[in-house]
Amino acid sequence: MTEGLRLKARISGVATYLPERTLTSGEVEQRIEGYVPHPGIVERLTGIRQRHVARDDQQASDLAAEAARELDLDGVDLLIFASASQDMIEPATAHIVSAKLGLSCPVFDVKNACNSILNGIQVAEALIRTGAYAKVLVCGGEVPSRAIRWRIRDRAQFVDAFAGYTLSDAGAAVLVTADPHRGIFYRDFSADSTAWAVGTLPGGGTAHPRDPEFSYFRGDGRRLREAFELVGPDLFLNALKRTGLSWDDFAVVAVHQVAMPYLHFLAGALGIPDDRLVVTLPEHGNCASATLPLQLAQGGWSPGDRVALLGLAGGISLGVMLAEM
Repeated sequence: MTEGLRLKARISGVATYLPERTLTSGEVEQRIEGYVPHPGIVERLTGIRQRHVARDDQQASDLAAEAARELDLDGVDLLIFASASQDMIEPATAHIVSAKLGLSCPVFDVKNACNSILNGIQVAEALIRTGAYAKVLVCGGEVPSRAIRWRIRDRAQFVDAFAGYTLSDAGAAVLVTADPHRGIFYRDFSADSTAWAVGTLPGGGTAHPRDPEFSYFRGDGRRLREAFELVGPDLFLNALKRTGLSWDDFAVVAVHQVAMPYLHFLAGALGIPDDRLVVTLPEHGNCASATLPLQLAQGGWSPGDRVALLGLAGGISLGVMLAEM
């Protein structure tokens, strides 16, 4: 075992940036053109009262940089931009964030829908434990508001576009640093890629490079929930079995949040106590991969406390990470 592999990787800093402009669920419904949804349906089905919307002149890199500036960036030797959103196809958005922050370290992007930042932390931990890096900035900027369909033809298209009305813009930044004593002590990930088509933003890649019809987020919320239920809760419950811990041993159990009914269902299925959850969804919407950092930033933990990060993402992917802060 090398010296590097004796190190732990600790989450030593978390910050988020939330755009000032907000849209209530009622305002979302009023903005829809063509089809007229039943009044109050968005909030009733999701529990979301409002979500954040970036300014027109803000890019994904701006939101990431705004969050990162709240942290101590001295000595950062790697920047990972981890987000479902990106400024452009080429170059990696990490370069744009690095330039805005005035950094001169190596950079690259990680992308895996709403688990992007969680996977970014996973990569940072692995690289720190090998001794390759000592202080990694994992940051992301989510701007899904640019991919919401507002002109709706009929009820079927409204249902197809509905997941977009839950989405919120946000930036997040996480510092992961080498520590000889405490840090991330468990991680596990899984995927059922046969369900990749359940939720998509098809445009911009080789499949649909220029057709604006494919530039909107689309998904089937019922099928997505069924896909997650089919995979089951074992990934999360095994984390407790293999570490001999219970949810009561954690100061915060951060869970990706897309709709309040599903959050209640998942928390009940896993037996997570209400006082360990940080419920951000009603006031902030579904912040994509910034959701878990947002809960850490708002959660009541102290240095030395344990936290759990439970990720769910389109594709579909599941992830769990346990850490001593």
